[in-house]
Amino acid sequence: MKNQLLALLLFGCSVFTVQAQNPTIPYGDNPEVGKYAEVNGIKVYYEIYGEGEPLLLIHGNGGSIKSSTPKIDYYKDKYKVIAMDSRAHGKTKDIGDSLTYEQMTADVNDVLDQLNIDSCLIWGQSDGGIIGLKLAIDYPDKVKRLAVFGANLRPDSTAVDDDNATFVKNMIANETDDYKLRLFGLLVNQPQIPVSDLAKITAPVLVMTGDRDVIRLEHSLEVFYNIKKSNLFVMPGATHFGSYEKPELFFKVLDNFFTQPFTTTSTYDIIKNIKF
Repeated sequence: MKNQLLALLLFGCSVFTVQAQNPTIPYGDNPEVGKYAEVNGIKVYYEIYGEGEPLLLIHGNGGSIKSSTPKIDYYKDKYKVIAMDSRAHGKTKDIGDSLTYEQMTADVNDVLDQLNIDSCLIWGQSDGGIIGLKLAIDYPDKVKRLAVFGANLRPDSTAVDDDNATFVKNMIANETDDYKLRLFGLLVNQPQIPVSDLAKITAPVLVMTGDRDVIRLEHSLEVFYNIKKSNLFVMPGATHFGSYEKPELFFKVLDNFFTQPFTTTSTYDIIKNIKF
């Protein structure tokens, strides 16, 4: 049971990915399309599927391209899907350095540069959502539209559910593997994104969360309220892994965000011009 909880919390929804389907395409280990980009002293592994408008998928902590299997399978006939293994994840080798979201974000930006992608749609799960927010803050031209599920700005109790925070701290206390400890360090000590930085985001953002997420609903609201061009979706009866738990609902909402005109029209904007 302990190992299952660890897999769910730390390793990018890999359990849900395996349960969801058994794809004939070996996403994350496909020699026919897999390539490496040399950036910032490492070789970042990536795979590209489909053609058209680019869509970047960013996996969660401890995950890999394989974690995005349902998304790749769904979107590869609609977009040019770009999936990559973050620094020290998947086939992007661990070089033993300290992991930071700033460095991982710079890696993603530089890979996009090498692929000659000026801007793209972006989906990020958990830590991938944090990287997505950092991209929108630090490299705004790269982000056409951004959707994040279960992303947080800080690791404290105002953002993360107490039970889950305690669980991770207990895991650290009993862990000796350096690699896992550095991944846990991302959860416990990072990110540290000032709320004021959200004002730098110019692209439309869809803030997604489960109503039983590890990220406090109040915190997701804080993110939503501080991004000028943002919409909010709270998935009912869903956890941090809502995109895997309710894929039909997830894809319906995400498709709408990616394809329909973006709006922040309020109720007051509508009724103020009504003649009673």
